[in-house]
Amino acid sequence: MLIRSPIVAVLGHVDHGKTSLLDAIRGTGVAKKEAGGITQMIGASYVSRETIEDVSKMIAERMKIKLVIPGILFIDTPGHEAFTTLRERGGSIADIAILVVDIAQGLQPQTIESIKILKNAKTPFIVAANKLDLVDGWKSNKTDSFLESFEKQPEFAKEKLDMKIYELMGRFSEYGLDSERFDRVIDFTKQVAIIPVSAKTREGLAELLLLLSGLSQRFLEKDLHVNSESPARGSVIEVKEEKGMGSTLDVIMYDGILRESDEIIYYSTLGVKRVKVRAILLPSIEGSKEKFKRVQTIVAAAGIKISAPDLGDAVNGSPLVVVSNYEKDKDAIESQMKSILFESQGMGVVVKADSLGSVEALLKLLADAKIPVKSANVGSVSKMDVIMASTVSSEDKYLGIVLAFNVPVLTEAKSASESCGAPILYSNIIYQLLDHYEEWKAEEREKEKTEVLEKMPWPCSMKVLRGCFFRASKPAIFGVEVVSGKLRPHFRLMNASGAILGEVKVIQKDKESLQEALRGVQAAISIEDIVLGKDLKEGETLFTYIGKQDIAKWNKKLDALSEEERMILSQVEDLLCVRI
Repeated sequence: MLIRSPIVAVLGHVDHGKTSLLDAIRGTGVAKKEAGGITQMIGASYVSRETIEDVSKMIAERMKIKLVIPGILFIDTPGHEAFTTLRERGGSIADIAILVVDIAQGLQPQTIESIKILKNAKTPFIVAANKLDLVDGWKSNKTDSFLESFEKQPEFAKEKLDMKIYELMGRFSEYGLDSERFDRVIDFTKQVAIIPVSAKTREGLAELLLLLSGLSQRFLEKDLHVNSESPARGSVIEVKEEKGMGSTLDVIMYDGILRESDEIIYYSTLGVKRVKVRAILLPSIEGSKEKFKRVQTIVAAAGIKISAPDLGDAVNGSPLVVVSNYEKDKDAIESQMKSILFESQGMGVVVKADSLGSVEALLKLLADAKIPVKSANVGSVSKMDVIMASTVSSEDKYLGIVLAFNVPVLTEAKSASESCGAPILYSNIIYQLLDHYEEWKAEEREKEKTEVLEKMPWPCSMKVLRGCFFRASKPAIFGVEVVSGKLRPHFRLMNASGAILGEVKVIQKDKESLQEALRGVQAAISIEDIVLGKDLKEGETLFTYIGKQDIAKWNKKLDALSEEERMILSQVEDLLCVRI
């Protein structure tokens, strides 16, 4: 049984230095003039144990870490992909992660999204507090070690750095994370280690690489054991067209061995697919005429490109395994897929995303928010997706929607959405998509409430003013004062005995027509079918007539009414009962 390299992914907010940090790590071998210290792989970069030991030799003893892993495989795939891509044993394709945070800017929206992804995937991580060189008073030193450089700093700079670290610790605590500067951590199983680094000057890279290695060895030992003779297992990161080869698969292998001519199975848009490996490819050495070099075998962990016939319909994020027992392997993949890609008979939103992992992450998010899902799939938003959402909308408007993450929306889908009214909500940030959905629901409810409330009779009580009978009948015109609620034309009125008097035709004040009279307003109103003095007396209290169906509707929308208006609604309901 061998120990493989841990797979590490890098997350963080845009412009906080993810790419710069990876570039600095890749440049480690070059900086130390080591041949073969860094191996460029497909979708990944491999840093050897020898390189890590050379970079960190000055502090390895001080940190009491002895390396046994062969190296570290850094996934170049940024963001959520590395963490939501399926893996047979569950969780993410990454064993451990680096969360890059700009030490000056702190936690930003994508940082917060990354924290949520990491927590959901239960992936251990360390924080690289980047741009250390920009801390007030910091004087950069020619060393890869933070601790060495820190000891040479003026007290002012040390205090400024500590202040920034404490600010970060405070923000992390808001998300339930106990964190501390790495050299002050008491328990790495309970505290998140913060390593101050500078991708620009390389200070802190030694501690970053050493701590990643040490934590992997200590806490992920079982996960890192591989059998070099067992069938390969991995995840499809991306389907790519390559000149002269057609469709190829970029794959991260996390277990076993892959040989040319092995049969592999993976999930495609048509279901589980079986093909024979034509070639295993790695990037060629810089300066070579050929873009890729061909290898006969490769052992995990590795980032590789696979060439084989007819790969174009592979689904991003699909598990990929070398066939050992076809039926068993096929059943295993299909059972994984059933919980992620499905179409149900029930009601729910339609989900489309760029990979299986993204779908999985969205489903978890929606389940936590108790939002049902009718259909979940990978790929572009199509007309059929919109039609499905429209069918749901006819029964539940707030579920009749397509949630699209990081995928194209086909023109025909946009047209269908406009014509049938089933919206498509899009985002390239997973957690933002749910926010968009909640905002849309709130806006629609507000619109609906406004529309419904415009049509419904509003609870209102009024006093018939004394000395303000202006016309006895046909129509009767008289003065009222609104005591509570609101009065509008076309509302029907009833008296305190529950007798319906008729419909308000016009409301006038100072010879101007009103569309609404609120509390305290005195106005003249006209009703066609009553006679003043006979059907109506001065000083009487009148109410808007609200039928049983409207009362039932109001009882579901009581938050739209004031306490006084609720009391009027209750009085009207009582009057209707007495009248019956």
